[in-house]
Amino acid sequence: MRGIPGLKRLRLKIWRRCTLVFFLCWAACWMVVSALLFLVHRSVFSERCTDEKSRRILARLRPLVILSTDLPRAVPAAALLNAHGNISTAYSLEVMCLDYSSGALTGDLCEDLCVAQKLVYKHCLYYDRGKKVIQADWRGQPIILKSKKEIFSSYQHLSMLEEVETQAIPETELLLMVALEVKNVLGLELSNNTMEPLWMRRKGPHWKAQVASMWSLLQQEEYIYFSLLQDFSKHVLRIIGSCGHFYAVEYLTAGHAWHKTLFPLENVVGPSLAGSRSRVRAIIDIALSFLDMVQHFDNDFSHRLHLCDIKPENFAIRHDLTVVAIDVDMAFFEPKMRDILEQNCTADEDCNFFDCFSKCNLKIRKCGAQRANNNLQVICDKIFRHWFSPNLRGPLVSFPQQLQLQKAVRECAEPAHEDATMHQRTPKSLSELYHLLQVSQRELQRAE
Repeated sequence: MRGIPGLKRLRLKIWRRCTLVFFLCWAACWMVVSALLFLVHRSVFSERCTDEKSRRILARLRPLVILSTDLPRAVPAAALLNAHGNISTAYSLEVMCLDYSSGALTGDLCEDLCVAQKLVYKHCLYYDRGKKVIQADWRGQPIILKSKKEIFSSYQHLSMLEEVETQAIPETELLLMVALEVKNVLGLELSNNTMEPLWMRRKGPHWKAQVASMWSLLQQEEYIYFSLLQDFSKHVLRIIGSCGHFYAVEYLTAGHAWHKTLFPLENVVGPSLAGSRSRVRAIIDIALSFLDMVQHFDNDFSHRLHLCDIKPENFAIRHDLTVVAIDVDMAFFEPKMRDILEQNCTADEDCNFFDCFSKCNLKIRKCGAQRANNNLQVICDKIFRHWFSPNLRGPLVSFPQQLQLQKAVRECAEPAHEDATMHQRTPKSLSELYHLLQVSQRELQRAE
């Protein structure tokens, strides 16, 4: 009988050891499987331009061959690399220069990129499903190169270019095609005068390359927006030039939701913004510029311009504290917005298109064509709430003034009642916020 307790202890000891071994084996297997999944499917986690991806693409690069002595000589691949050997994006530019050498595409920046080497690739800022956003230096100044697709041949080709050998396509026919493409993309009918920024006049022996390059740019919504609006609006990026399907815009630093002030103010005005008063004054000036942009997009064009993806990452601030929309992939003029919203539905949630909402008519199970919220409401909710929340109170602006501003922002961000649409509330909210911000601005000036 005395041996029974000893046997029980032995069994318990064996059971514990088996349990520990099983747990360790399970943990090891889990880590191995997780590592394999990450290696096989790491594109699911990130599509960023990485040095590893660049090295894989390195094997695909070949020295360029001059296809014609009367065409510009393309720059070798090595000239497009940065110091870290990151050529994932440089490969795209290399292919573009090959197309330039063959006469397939052209543009006012191609010579500097592919021949003179005055446009130098720095690094990739964004890559997703073919869309490329690249930082580069052009004649000593930073710029951004953008393209919706990575390779020129990925864009829809203009078939009529293959059917003619000379400049036989009438100017009026090409203008009509441009107008139809703009209507298809933006939902707008434009006059010939309005389309002037989009139109490349045919000249020289490479007119086919000019038209083909223009056609690839017209298939990019952002390019059309920036081109059409840059002479009418200070709140969009300025276009510097293009080469084939890539177009260059001014370099501005985008905002970030994790940033304390949403936008890196020290990059805009300088280190002097380290003081609280300077930082608050800059935020108020930027908030006023946001209101200017809202009023401008609502009233200064033939149709209201809706922003359906409002977040700090899609805006930047110039040195004069002007707010600039730097990503307008989800911006739509009123006619296009109505087409997008007017969908079948069973509840209001079915009528939400990113930051643009509509209401569901349950009788006909159709979303209303009119947007139920507006740009100002979303900006108040996603931008102003962060700046003017109770957590950010300070002695720089009087306490009653802070309370009024917080209340106005809260009411601006709240959905409209059933008996009032957001478009009816906008003028009142806009004027009230203008007034309160200007009063706060004067208070800061008196305190200096």
